[in-house]
Amino acid sequence: MRKIAKNIIALSISSALSVSFLNSVNAATYQIVDEGDADQAKYTYAQQQNINGDMAISGTSLYDFPVQFDYLDDSDFTAIQLFAAINHENVHALNNLEDIDALKAGNPTANDLSWVIRWLQDTSSGKGSDIEYQKVGDTIAITTVGGLQQEYPLLDTTFDGTEQLTRSTVDVIAGITDSGISYGSATAPYLPSETFTDEENTDHIYWLREHGMRGFYSYNQGSQIHEITPLEAEYGGGFSALMDANEVGVAVGFSSYKLVPSYSDFIENEDGGCADPEVVPAAMTLEACIAQVQTGSTSATYDAMAIKATLNPDGLPIIEELGLLVTPHEDDERSYSSYALALNSNGVAVGYADGFYDQNIVTPTVDQRKFYQYAVAYKNGSVIDISGDHSIRGTSVAYDINDAGTAVGYVTNSSGVRKFFYVDTNAPAEESNLVTPNDFFSGSDSTARAINNSDLIVGEGEIETHNESTSNPRRTAGFVYDMNNDVFTNLNLAIPCALRSTYNIIEAQDINDDGIISATATIKVERRDAYGEVMVDDFGTPLTEDVLRAITLEPTPDTSEVCTSEEEEKVVRQGASINFAGLLSMMALFGLRRKFFS
Repeated sequence: MRKIAKNIIALSISSALSVSFLNSVNAATYQIVDEGDADQAKYTYAQQQNINGDMAISGTSLYDFPVQFDYLDDSDFTAIQLFAAINHENVHALNNLEDIDALKAGNPTANDLSWVIRWLQDTSSGKGSDIEYQKVGDTIAITTVGGLQQEYPLLDTTFDGTEQLTRSTVDVIAGITDSGISYGSATAPYLPSETFTDEENTDHIYWLREHGMRGFYSYNQGSQIHEITPLEAEYGGGFSALMDANEVGVAVGFSSYKLVPSYSDFIENEDGGCADPEVVPAAMTLEACIAQVQTGSTSATYDAMAIKATLNPDGLPIIEELGLLVTPHEDDERSYSSYALALNSNGVAVGYADGFYDQNIVTPTVDQRKFYQYAVAYKNGSVIDISGDHSIRGTSVAYDINDAGTAVGYVTNSSGVRKFFYVDTNAPAEESNLVTPNDFFSGSDSTARAINNSDLIVGEGEIETHNESTSNPRRTAGFVYDMNNDVFTNLNLAIPCALRSTYNIIEAQDINDDGIISATATIKVERRDAYGEVMVDDFGTPLTEDVLRAITLEPTPDTSEVCTSEEEEKVVRQGASINFAGLLSMMALFGLRRKFFS
């Protein structure tokens, strides 16, 4: 009991923990397989792993980003210098600009290269929202197939006359089926336009892309990519994504299907919009105007529709709209969307859709009260609300479903806390019963990301009770929950004692039918600069830093291993020492989760 009490105190968890969690703290039932660092990226994140051990991984914070210095002028370098001077005291591991002359010559130090990249990305005091500046995508797709890790080729291209990829795309491989069909989403690269001279004789070069996010699939590990054409692509190209696929070649995801009226109205506005001749063509091109509206928009530009895609190797998939949860009133201009995030071998899909507080309303009035989004199943041509009684629960999302029809996700309870759930989608909608098992403690936000056909559920939850803030978020831990035996386990307490001070498992994204878990952990490694070179101190000793690393957890026989007090203290110190706020900001980037939405 003293050992258990120490764990509770060390994790700062004062609320009651589930009995099953306490009973499993010493069981070393998983071995870690480190998927290794990526040559091109500081951080890697687990996505999905198939039964053959092929794994989808995302990478971000790329090394040696190809800044196109020829497109910057003296005023830009002055702005970068000011940007660094204002911000360097608040950025860990970066100094003020070191060599402005080398920077202007296009040969910056690693420190100064980091500042240029930050300036290009920053949407407040930098150029992140300015279409006349280079764009940073900073997210690559990686696979480990047959033990070989490699970058997965998608839609990025090289700059003219170079072998440098633009690195302006956001590429995500969501998974690989057991039969080898890979799928996910990717964006088109941003490339400099031809010079445009406005009516005041000022030259402009715009950084534009052909389209935003596109769903894709491939039968040959990316050698040939097939894109999913959006249902609605006017004024910017629309978007689409494939989130899951089964073994018979059926995939689900979502697509833009309707322009948001306020977006299209502005583009078509002849008084200040893109249809105003004093804007287009007097001040800019139509493509630039549309891009500027999209970049500056703080709300959605398209509504999304859940889709099902029957795939085939010739690149001509059959797309089916899965529908909305409600039928909007014809005069209601509010956005109504639906998303399909997973499906099983029987073709039943799950996800979420916009709905109403009164779940009995499916044909609302023009001003019907709307209440966020609800977990749904797409089955037999219908969109079925599986979230239960809306009066006692809030927002919910279903992230995965197994072949028996059990769906998992999260639901917001009456206290505003997210709790992981499972639900039987075979039950009639009016009898839908979301079960929310005990997790880390009553106030812990928890989410289930995946379930396998043995009813093992994985996800992540908060393990601290303090009032969180942007600078001090609660730490999370990955978990596995055995639905059949009602056993909830913190994955950090299910690995060998010797590994607990090295790996801090913060989330579990997927579990296959062999019980192998795809997870992401923090690990301390040698610090690398913006060029990917190891950094050392004044004595030549490598500096270290915490990074996120994709890992695999393989089931192993329970050795009933008992960690020593010293090993337990190492676990606590290791978890408390990481820069969790900084790592969470990395994970917040779009596209880094297998299930994109949280």
